[in-house]
Amino acid sequence: MRTATVTIDAAALAHNLQVIKSQLQPDTKVLAMVKADAYGHGVDKTVPALIAADGFGVACMSEALAVEDALRAVDTVRPVVLIEGVFSRDEWLDAIAHDFGCVIHHDEQLHWALEHKPSDDSFCRTIWLKYNTGMNRIGFGADEIIDKAKLLIDAGYQIILTSHFACSDEKEHPLNAVQIERFNHALQAILQLQSSAQGSLCNSAGIFNFPQVHHNWVRAGIALYGAKPVAHCSAADLGLLPAMTLSAKIMAIHTLNAGDSVGYAALWSATDAHKIAIVSIGYGDGYPRVVDGAKVSIISQSGTTTCAIIGRVAMDMLMIDVDGVDVAIGDDVILWGDAPHIDEVAMCANTIGYELMCRLTTRPNRQLTNK
Repeated sequence: MRTATVTIDAAALAHNLQVIKSQLQPDTKVLAMVKADAYGHGVDKTVPALIAADGFGVACMSEALAVEDALRAVDTVRPVVLIEGVFSRDEWLDAIAHDFGCVIHHDEQLHWALEHKPSDDSFCRTIWLKYNTGMNRIGFGADEIIDKAKLLIDAGYQIILTSHFACSDEKEHPLNAVQIERFNHALQAILQLQSSAQGSLCNSAGIFNFPQVHHNWVRAGIALYGAKPVAHCSAADLGLLPAMTLSAKIMAIHTLNAGDSVGYAALWSATDAHKIAIVSIGYGDGYPRVVDGAKVSIISQSGTTTCAIIGRVAMDMLMIDVDGVDVAIGDDVILWGDAPHIDEVAMCANTIGYELMCRLTTRPNRQLTNK
């Protein structure tokens, strides 16, 4: 059997959630973001490990239904929130039927909510009203947010004002202060209309960088999975553990002669007799095709050794420099996990850990551990 494997550590997920909670006031709740199949970790494996969260956030209806199934499998009920809202009137009716919370960020969604009201005891009766404070993607602007809130309040809806930072990973970026001021001003105005209104501004970076604006709900994403949410320090510095390990095995070992090249485009050549190993993983599994200076960890009988990737990553395999290293066919190779960390690989691929997690294909074997 081919050996490319994604291992999800349930204990690391639970640990990261507790680290996040330790940053919060006792009355601040955590919406655990599990969109994009829990950032590639698998909703079925991730939701049970994050059951101590106060709710779960997704991007669309199909993801909400998958979370509902995962919660049902562990006989648990938690709020599920569609953070992009619904995309049609029929989806709004589905949200009511399943008791999903919804973001409202444009007038059509608002009209559907006013036209079809959920029951008083439904979580769908709480609207996450999106305020565009500076990200400029979705949401109502400053000139309309209070009027939209009043329409919903008059119709009997509970309001959670929500917005999203554009630059919260860079703590000193001037846009952060602008967004915070705009959000707080609007929230205070809405509280004059509805004293029970709530706020939700912080993503993972905001949780660590801006504790003064945690408000009632934070939306934890990348930090849950153990990658860095902020620019100025590593995930380990924040006490976060990687929840995903991508691994494979050595499938062949060769010695090249001086001048021999390896792989497509002959990008790497041996300067002398040189031992290389071939690993059974590639971009068909989701490992990036272009990495500059990336390393792997080989676990062999003689211990753990760091080795460099050489040549061009192919669809099904990649090559590593094992000259002078005692390795054998079948030895485990860690592409990311504890070491190298996914953030290190992301830097070599000129991307971010989020993308590496989310673009894993279905080809690697999936397994759950609880270290």
